[in-house]
Amino acid sequence: MTVSETLVLGLYFSVLATLSVYGLHRSYLVYLYTKYRPPDSPDAPSTIPDASLRSASSDSLPIVTIQLPIYNEMYVVDRLVEAVAALEYPRDRFEIQVLDDSTDETVQVASHAVRLAAARGVAISHVRRGHRDGFKAGALAAGLCHARGELIAVFDADFVPPRDFLRRAVQPFVEPRVGMVQARWSHLNRTYSWLTRVQALLLDAHFVLEHGARYRAGLFFNFNGTAGVWRRTAITTAGGWQHDTLTEDLDLSYRAQLAGWRFVFLDDLAAPAELPVEMNGFKTQQHRWARGSMQTALKILPDVFRAKIPFRTKTEAFFHLTANCNYPLLLVLAVVMVPAIFVRASAGEGATWSQTAVLFLDAPLFGAAMLSVINFYGVSQWALRRDWWKQLWVVPLVLAAGVGLSVNNTRAVLGATRRGGSPFVRTAKYAVVRRGDPWLRKRYRQWSALQPVVELALGLYLTAAIGYALATGLFAAVPFLLLFQSGFLLVALSSLMQQHGGPGMILSAEPASAAPSR
Repeated sequence: MTVSETLVLGLYFSVLATLSVYGLHRSYLVYLYTKYRPPDSPDAPSTIPDASLRSASSDSLPIVTIQLPIYNEMYVVDRLVEAVAALEYPRDRFEIQVLDDSTDETVQVASHAVRLAAARGVAISHVRRGHRDGFKAGALAAGLCHARGELIAVFDADFVPPRDFLRRAVQPFVEPRVGMVQARWSHLNRTYSWLTRVQALLLDAHFVLEHGARYRAGLFFNFNGTAGVWRRTAITTAGGWQHDTLTEDLDLSYRAQLAGWRFVFLDDLAAPAELPVEMNGFKTQQHRWARGSMQTALKILPDVFRAKIPFRTKTEAFFHLTANCNYPLLLVLAVVMVPAIFVRASAGEGATWSQTAVLFLDAPLFGAAMLSVINFYGVSQWALRRDWWKQLWVVPLVLAAGVGLSVNNTRAVLGATRRGGSPFVRTAKYAVVRRGDPWLRKRYRQWSALQPVVELALGLYLTAAIGYALATGLFAAVPFLLLFQSGFLLVALSSLMQQHGGPGMILSAEPASAAPSR
């Protein structure tokens, strides 16, 4: 075996082993979630019954400022303002700030929605900065200077909070150490297409298992930028909103928890939101989240490691903030998988030896990574739905989409290491809730010329590898190659079809309905 062949195999197994470690970490989160069942959460704050809040006098309730940061959201801003203005909370105890940095007709739509709400007696203001400095973080910080609330609620443009949101979300703040309360996201258009189903499964697992496990075990978790409420003093004592990362929410969350504030996750309070319906919009969102989380990791992890907090909290913070490193590893694996398999076939006794090696060396490592993912998403659906088993058919699509996103998110992770500011590219929303809602001719559609071509090339590369494996009898390698090939082709073809006017392979697009809860 030559030096180059040895290096290929060494790289291949190193990547597989590292991915397996992250896979085992997912299993650890499932373990924490099941071990620390309420009311056994070690740091769960006490709350007061909702009935007490309903019977309390208006003056005893905290004043809440609701911030709505928007930028060019002409299709959904009126829906957002209407929903927030209808929240069940004493009118003299909350105010709404529409933080509008828009540069298009959104300004007029938002202004009209604000006037309608104000005519109903809602304390609401339309705040225009005239610039976009600091992006969302800058808008939130500017609004905070004029806010009168001791609590600050934040909703992005694609959300439609339930009427009882504030009543329920303010309860944990009776505990003075609580600095932030995060609600779970639900999905207005979950069943619109295969893409929205995939996103729903990803987000369900993030909230139920990642947030749920960390909160129950007393570990750090994060505000998700929307559908949450902050104690104002937690924001200011932690250093305020900062825009040196693309995930200002994640950054502030860690700074606040390092400063001693406790966070609460309300898994039984769900705030519905609209999922991106186009692949390029989804990629934009994932790119921003991946780049921002790595920027936050580079900024915050040194402080985490120096902090006087338990070792397991530091370890979990590391896995949390570096989770997107999986994507460069997946991309490297996709490239070296083919030569690694064929190197062993040529170095050994042909296809029989190589198949044995795949079954006894590759399969356990792949299994540790893949089975942990399947278990992760399955448990999250079991926790949310009576018909959880009906959602499991989406898991293979989640696995494939994760592979297909590796080009997009590798760019994001590598971009986080570069110095200088990062542009904040927001995810377009079209008010698409059910089949038949139009979006193909609406504004804000996003375009990517080169990236889908790279993804398509990788898909064809793996297609050729599958053909060669079948021709030479390397059948054991085909399932692994097929997973990566289908992922790249699925993502690439969806992007190309939507860019050129097609819907992008809509599957199972029955009208959305509320998921039955457990």
